[in-house]
Amino acid sequence: MATQTKSDPVTDTIETATERLAELNEKAAANSRKASAAYLSSYENAVVSLADSYEKAAGASRVEWVNTVAAAQAGFTREVTKAYTAAAREFVS
Repeated sequence: MATQTKSDPVTDTIETATERLAELNEKAAANSRKASAAYLSSYENAVVSLADSYEKAAGASRVEWVNTVAAAQAGFTREVTKAYTAAAREFVS
């Protein structure tokens, strides 16, 4: 004669709740990664746009060294921003 085991309703409820919580955590982590990627893209675009505007405004000056300094500063800003966002994207993915 086969032995029947009765399932405990409390244990079943806890297991179900645990499974649902694990699914919710996975969804929250995925959504956080998506939000982080969107934030980093927005940040990078804003800073690069600001550097472009800065360089363009300085380019209106007729003083050569001002143009050179502004271009160097804008280029540096772009490079640092791209390096920062690349590292941050790697970290959050």
